[in-house]
Amino acid sequence: MKDKSNKLHIKTGDRVVIISGKDNGKVSNVKKALPQQNKVIVEDANMITKAMKANPMANFQGGLIKMEAAMNVSKVMLYCQKCEKATRISYKVLENGKKTRVCKHCNEQFDV
Repeated sequence: MKDKSNKLHIKTGDRVVIISGKDNGKVSNVKKALPQQNKVIVEDANMITKAMKANPMANFQGGLIKMEAAMNVSKVMLYCQKCEKATRISYKVLENGKKTRVCKHCNEQFDV
C-alpha cells in the first residue's frame, strides 16, 4: 500500500472566498495550508477563543486569546482577481514544462 500525500488546490498565500459556514462570502488570504489534514487556516475567518496559560519564558501574559481555527479545504474556493468572483481551477502545462493553475472562466494564471 502506497503512502499517498494529499494535494490541495489551495496554497499558502492564495486569496480565497469562503463558500459555507458562519463566514460565508468573506474574501481573505490563506495563512497556512495543511495537506495532511486536508485543511487550511484563513486570515480573520473561523475565529475561536482559546484559554492560554502564562509563559514567563516567552513573556506571554496568558488569558483568552482569539485565533483562527483550521477549516476544511472544501469550504473555500480560489478567488480570481480578474473575474472578481470565486472560481474553479484547471491545470495547464506551459511551454517550459511547468504546470500552472488557471481560472476556468477567464484563463487567468495563478502561479506566475
